[in-house]
Amino acid sequence: MRRTTLGVGLVFFALAVSASAPAQTSAETTGKNAAAIQTAESQAGMTPVSALEKLKKGNTRFVEKNMRSREWLAKVSATAAGQYPFAVVLACMDSRAPIEIIFDQGIGDVFGIRIAGNIVNEDVLGSMEYATKVVGSKLLVVLGHTSCGAVKGSIDDAKLGNLTELLAKIRPAVSASGPGSSKDEAYVTKVAEANVRQAMKEIREKSPTIKAQLDAGTVGLVGSMYDVSTGKVTFLPD
Repeated sequence: MRRTTLGVGLVFFALAVSASAPAQTSAETTGKNAAAIQTAESQAGMTPVSALEKLKKGNTRFVEKNMRSREWLAKVSATAAGQYPFAVVLACMDSRAPIEIIFDQGIGDVFGIRIAGNIVNEDVLGSMEYATKVVGSKLLVVLGHTSCGAVKGSIDDAKLGNLTELLAKIRPAVSASGPGSSKDEAYVTKVAEANVRQAMKEIREKSPTIKAQLDAGTVGLVGSMYDVSTGKVTFLPD
């Protein structure tokens, strides 16, 4: 009987300690600010420079295997009423370069525009104008990548239905890079970088709306390259 009483006492003691201990919040168990989202205030408080720094830090976390924990469904609910992305990333459609993952960003953080060869056309420009002028994004990023199939196709002057016209948009970068082969990965990277710079040039020249924001300093424009073998994003010098 005494042993039973002692056992019951220990149970009540454990329950009392548990009740008096502070409950862990969801954010504490899954990582700091796991459900945090971009707001109108946080977006307005950013600059092109701070937006770029946020992307750089995110890619560093990705490469170092230190990505933030996120409550994805909580972010779905929190962003349902509106969105305030701080950056726009024009990237290739390549399945090995998912924008939010490689920059360690969550739902509602960045606008993603993906098209083979990260080329610029009227639809891309219109999307960027909406993102910056209407929604308030602070930074435009053109993201190329190594071993790009679209770049290789353009180097080889491939012909295939509507793809022919798309690849033709990369040809200026091929011409600017001099002679080379699609089997030479260093040359493919060289053309991919030239293609990023070509896209940046077209964004500025073909969109007066964006050019005005760039000239005013309210929006930034940067080029970058993603290495599909390491996960690292390198931002190109001006």
